Amino acid sequence: VQLQASGGGVVQAGGSLRLSCVVSGVTFSANVVGWYRQFPGKRRDLVAVIDSYGSTNYVESAKGRFTISRDNAKNTVYLQMNNLKPEDTAVYYCNFQGDLSYWGQGTQVTVSS
Repeated sequence: VQLQASGGGVVQAGGSLRLSCVVSGVTFSANVVGWYRQFPGKRRDLVAVIDSYGSTNYVESAKGRFTISRDNAKNTVYLQMNNLKPEDTAVYYCNFQGDLSYWGQGTQVTVSS
């Protein structure tokens, strides 16, 4: 199983970014996928998840600003992030829940004030 994340970068507060994560080596459509983030010196925490039916769940701070979606034909999960804030600065990781929990390599998101 491989997860390849992309789309991070540097953006000013109020701006937008879209993260993408391509998952290979598994049956993508039947499983939960999600995005987590890790602040410096902190543990990795959930940002958003989406299940095989398209049901979603978000951390409170992401509600109304972030949207998680999936394209099963492309084995890809996305995280559209709008109205970004400096406190969103973190390394973002995609996650695939299969027989084990699999992680992408992380992509840095930096929001300047």
